[in-house]
Amino acid sequence: MAKVISIKSARDFQRLYRRGKSAADKNLVVYARPNKLNKARLGITVSTKVGNAVTRNKIRRRIRESYRIGASQVKVGVDIVVIARTRASGCRYGDIDASLWKLLGEVGVLEK
Repeated sequence: MAKVISIKSARDFQRLYRRGKSAADKNLVVYARPNKLNKARLGITVSTKVGNAVTRNKIRRRIRESYRIGASQVKVGVDIVVIARTRASGCRYGDIDASLWKLLGEVGVLEK
């Protein structure tokens, strides 16, 4: 089982918000930007507006698992931040998975 490398620092999140390319739909917002590392990193943000801690963690787990399964399709050397919108709390795994991969394609981080 491959491990997802996480973005932890607030500085990295802010850099992506300011200078990253973005795409959005009704469930998720995705920001992406090349990094100078030889690996892809993922950051996930779920606001308290989305629901209680159980709901937020469930959304985080679904996003992380969806990314983990298809991580081989993502280009090496990119930072990705996924923000869950309030509507994501009522979504099933398949809806989040479809949204994530559609948006990753729109920001241009998928291998061709």
